[in-house]
Amino acid sequence: MVGKRAFERPKTPREHIDEFSNKGDVESGPRTTGKRRFPKFKDAVDFAMAERTQGVLKKQLVAGIDRECFEEYRMSDEKLKEIKDKKVRAFYEEQNARLDDWLEVDTVVKAMAGEVMDSMNPDADHDGVRERGGGLQNVEERIDELLPDRVQEDRRKAAKMARWAININVIANIILLAAKGAAALKSTSLSLIASLLDSALDLLCTVIVWTTNRLVSWRLDSLARRFPVGRQRLEPLGILVFSIIMVISFLQILQESVTKLLPSGDHSSATLPAVAIGAMAGTVVVKGIIGIGCYRIKTTQVQALFQDCKTDVYFNTLSLLFPLIGKQAGVWWLDPLGAALLSLYIIYDWADTCLENVTRLCGSAAEKELDKKLTYLLSICADGVWVEYDVLLDEKSPLRRTHDISETLQYCAEALEEVDRCFVSMDYSAENPVGHSAGA
Repeated sequence: MVGKRAFERPKTPREHIDEFSNKGDVESGPRTTGKRRFPKFKDAVDFAMAERTQGVLKKQLVAGIDRECFEEYRMSDEKLKEIKDKKVRAFYEEQNARLDDWLEVDTVVKAMAGEVMDSMNPDADHDGVRERGGGLQNVEERIDELLPDRVQEDRRKAAKMARWAININVIANIILLAAKGAAALKSTSLSLIASLLDSALDLLCTVIVWTTNRLVSWRLDSLARRFPVGRQRLEPLGILVFSIIMVISFLQILQESVTKLLPSGDHSSATLPAVAIGAMAGTVVVKGIIGIGCYRIKTTQVQALFQDCKTDVYFNTLSLLFPLIGKQAGVWWLDPLGAALLSLYIIYDWADTCLENVTRLCGSAAEKELDKKLTYLLSICADGVWVEYDVLLDEKSPLRRTHDISETLQYCAEALEEVDRCFVSMDYSAENPVGHSAGA
């Protein structure tokens, strides 16, 4: 007996293909099966770990907010009125303002931190289905919509009051400009002409600011592609151009005043009819009333309008007194001298404004108060300014945690009204060279 033999039927071509597919092809040789994997189980574990890490970070952010520990240092309005020493009262007023800033930061972080983190990874298990959706996916660039309703309502009221104040001031400027124009036609006073020019250019400034604000607020795709980092610099650029126009215009008034003061100039006293006196007095009264109304509204735009009204009251009062006293006293040189002094004041004031906006456009540092406010924001969550944070973390920090911290800090900073754009750099060492070249 030779031995056993196994009699098998011939294999079909399909069975030959299946055999090679299990063992490997000719070139690569047999295929090893390796260790069995559980992809779905692994995804579930990763998802649970990521959720736990994110939850811990959220708790840490909220745990850093303790409003009561700061509110005990606030001085009430009644106690402030009882303080006689101006320096002491100013100290507590500044401290109350600082507490208001920190309260705003706490509100922003408490309202937005969770929404920002939930928006970072809506498909955490990578199965192609969004299990959750954060607020950022719905509001796009309208970050204000993530803030508490009370904060949104306060900002809407402040914006509405600012619009009312600005619109009333514009209407008053148009009426007063027409009255001054009619008065200037019947008067030879250089001080009155200087006041007329100031009113005309003030109205032009209002138009420039309104136009640039509209351009900044427009949400057009073509503008977004052309200006990818925003158009917030249009407003200071517009004011810069206007300040140059203002300085050049009053240089002409100054030149005319000096020419009249020279021995070869016209030494006749300026005429000041009743319509001119009424127009100037009406300007002082109207601007004073608007200024009193603006004083109670503590917003940046309205307070700037209050300062403008106060300056107009002083300017128009002097523009009326110089020619009026000169005519009554028979002093011919008082009117051109007053016009020259007023022109020098306007030139100095707008040259300072020009320099301030040039400094802003060149990237000057933020004011000390805003710097402290932003530092406090960093400490709890790790005309507009651009903010750049450089945050130090442990070198073993996971990329996911680093990303969540930086994104949360960025969106919380950009939710503040003073901030236009925020950039966050994460680092693990403080011994780095300079971050940018000298020419950057």
